[in-house]
Amino acid sequence: MVIDPTQLIKQREIVFCPLHPDPRQAHSAAEALAGHPGVRDLQVPRDTVLRVEYELLRVTLEDIVQQLDARGFHLDNSLLHKLRRALYHYAEETERANLGCPKGESNCTAKVFISSYRRREHGCRDERPDHWRRYL
Repeated sequence: MVIDPTQLIKQREIVFCPLHPDPRQAHSAAEALAGHPGVRDLQVPRDTVLRVEYELLRVTLEDIVQQLDARGFHLDNSLLHKLRRALYHYAEETERANLGCPKGESNCTAKVFISSYRRREHGCRDERPDHWRRYL
Protein backbone atom coordinates (compact mmCIF):
# COMPACT_ATOMS: atom_id res chain seq x y z
CA MET A 1 0.00 0.00 0.00
CA VAL A 2 1.58 3.24 -1.14
CA ILE A 3 0.47 6.34 0.72
CA ASP A 4 -0.06 9.42 -1.43
CA PRO A 5 1.02 12.43 0.69
CA THR A 6 -1.46 14.72 -1.06
CA GLN A 7 -4.35 12.65 0.33
CA LEU A 8 -3.15 13.34 3.86
CA ILE A 9 -3.52 17.11 3.43
CA LYS A 10 -7.10 18.17 4.13
CA GLN A 11 -8.84 21.45 3.30
CA ARG A 12 -11.98 22.27 5.23
CA GLU A 13 -14.24 25.25 5.85
CA ILE A 14 -15.25 26.20 9.36
CA VAL A 15 -18.33 28.41 9.51
CA PHE A 16 -18.95 30.57 12.56
CA CYS A 17 -22.23 31.82 13.97
CA PRO A 18 -22.96 35.36 12.73
CA LEU A 19 -24.83 36.19 15.97
CA HIS A 20 -21.74 36.64 18.12
CA PRO A 21 -20.35 39.74 19.83
CA ASP A 22 -17.21 39.39 17.68
CA PRO A 23 -18.49 39.85 14.11
CA ARG A 24 -15.06 38.87 12.71
CA GLN A 25 -14.71 35.50 14.41
CA ALA A 26 -12.95 33.92 11.44
CA HIS A 27 -10.14 36.49 11.63
CA SER A 28 -9.78 35.97 15.38
CA ALA A 29 -9.79 32.19 14.94
CA ALA A 30 -7.12 32.42 12.23
CA GLU A 31 -4.90 34.37 14.64
CA ALA A 32 -5.56 31.80 17.38
CA LEU A 33 -4.72 28.84 15.11
CA ALA A 34 -1.64 30.39 13.50
CA GLY A 35 1.40 28.28 14.35
CA HIS A 36 -0.67 25.32 15.57
CA PRO A 37 1.17 22.04 14.83
CA GLY A 38 -0.19 20.44 11.68
CA VAL A 39 -2.05 23.52 10.41
CA ARG A 40 -0.49 24.53 7.11
CA ASP A 41 -2.63 27.38 5.82
CA LEU A 42 -5.45 29.61 7.05
CA GLN A 43 -7.61 31.78 4.79
CA VAL A 44 -10.54 34.02 5.64
CA PRO A 45 -12.81 34.52 2.60
CA ARG A 46 -15.61 36.08 4.72
CA ASP A 47 -15.91 37.31 8.30
CA THR A 48 -17.71 34.10 9.34
CA VAL A 49 -15.84 31.54 7.21
CA LEU A 50 -12.37 30.14 7.87
CA ARG A 51 -10.62 27.82 5.39
CA VAL A 52 -8.12 25.52 7.06
CA GLU A 53 -5.51 23.34 5.40
CA TYR A 54 -3.93 20.77 7.72
CA GLU A 55 -1.97 17.52 7.86
CA LEU A 56 -4.26 14.66 8.84
CA LEU A 57 -1.54 12.66 10.57
CA ARG A 58 -0.81 15.52 12.96
CA VAL A 59 -4.22 17.08 13.60
CA THR A 60 -7.88 16.46 12.72
CA LEU A 61 -10.80 18.78 12.16
CA GLU A 62 -12.25 17.55 15.43
CA ASP A 63 -9.10 18.69 17.28
CA ILE A 64 -9.26 22.10 15.61
CA VAL A 65 -12.96 22.53 16.40
CA GLN A 66 -12.38 21.52 20.04
CA GLN A 67 -9.56 24.07 20.32
CA LEU A 68 -11.78 26.80 18.90
CA ASP A 69 -14.66 25.82 21.16
CA ALA A 70 -12.40 25.88 24.21
CA ARG A 71 -11.30 29.42 23.29
CA GLY A 72 -14.90 30.67 23.17
CA PHE A 73 -15.62 30.70 19.45
CA HIS A 74 -19.17 29.83 18.35
CA LEU A 75 -19.57 27.63 15.29
CA ASP A 76 -22.61 27.70 13.07
CA ASN A 77 -24.73 24.84 14.38
CA SER A 78 -27.30 24.68 11.63
CA LEU A 79 -28.20 21.17 10.55
CA LEU A 80 -26.17 21.32 7.34
CA HIS A 81 -22.97 22.41 9.10
CA LYS A 82 -23.41 19.93 11.95
CA LEU A 83 -23.87 17.05 9.50
CA ARG A 84 -20.89 18.18 7.43
CA ARG A 85 -18.62 18.33 10.52
CA ALA A 86 -19.87 14.93 11.71
CA LEU A 87 -19.15 13.40 8.31
CA TYR A 88 -15.64 14.92 8.27
CA HIS A 89 -14.96 13.68 11.81
CA TYR A 90 -16.05 10.16 10.92
CA ALA A 91 -14.15 10.07 7.62
CA GLU A 92 -10.94 11.40 9.17
CA GLU A 93 -11.13 9.05 12.15
CA THR A 94 -11.65 6.09 9.78
CA GLU A 95 -8.81 7.18 7.50
CA ARG A 96 -6.43 7.59 10.45
CA ALA A 97 -7.45 4.18 11.83
CA ASN A 98 -6.80 2.57 8.43
CA LEU A 99 -3.36 4.17 8.38
CA GLY A 100 -2.57 2.70 11.81
CA CYS A 101 -3.14 5.91 13.72
CA PRO A 102 -5.59 5.32 16.60
CA LYS A 103 -7.80 8.04 18.00
CA GLY A 104 -6.16 10.13 20.68
CA GLU A 105 -2.67 9.76 19.27
CA SER A 106 -1.68 13.15 17.95
CA ASN A 107 1.35 12.33 15.80
CA CYS A 108 1.54 8.92 14.20
CA THR A 109 3.65 9.66 11.14
CA ALA A 110 6.40 7.31 12.28
CA LYS A 111 3.93 4.43 12.75
CA VAL A 112 2.57 4.87 9.23
CA PHE A 113 6.02 4.70 7.68
CA ILE A 114 7.03 1.76 9.88
CA SER A 115 3.97 -0.24 8.86
CA SER A 116 4.58 0.66 5.21
CA TYR A 117 8.21 -0.50 5.55
CA ARG A 118 7.14 -3.80 7.10
CA ARG A 119 4.79 -4.57 4.21
CA ARG A 120 7.31 -3.77 1.49
CA GLU A 121 9.49 -6.47 -0.05
CA HIS A 122 13.14 -5.99 0.88
CA GLY A 123 16.11 -8.06 2.00
CA CYS A 124 16.08 -7.04 5.66
CA ARG A 125 13.72 -9.74 6.90
CA ASP A 126 14.75 -12.79 8.82
CA GLU A 127 12.54 -15.59 7.52
CA ARG A 128 13.45 -18.03 10.30
CA PRO A 129 10.80 -18.82 12.91
CA ASP A 130 11.01 -16.88 16.16
CA HIS A 131 12.20 -19.84 18.25
CA TRP A 132 15.13 -20.46 15.82
CA ARG A 133 16.24 -16.86 16.03
CA ARG A 134 16.40 -17.06 19.83
CA TYR A 135 18.24 -20.38 19.66
CA LEU A 136 21.18 -19.12 17.63
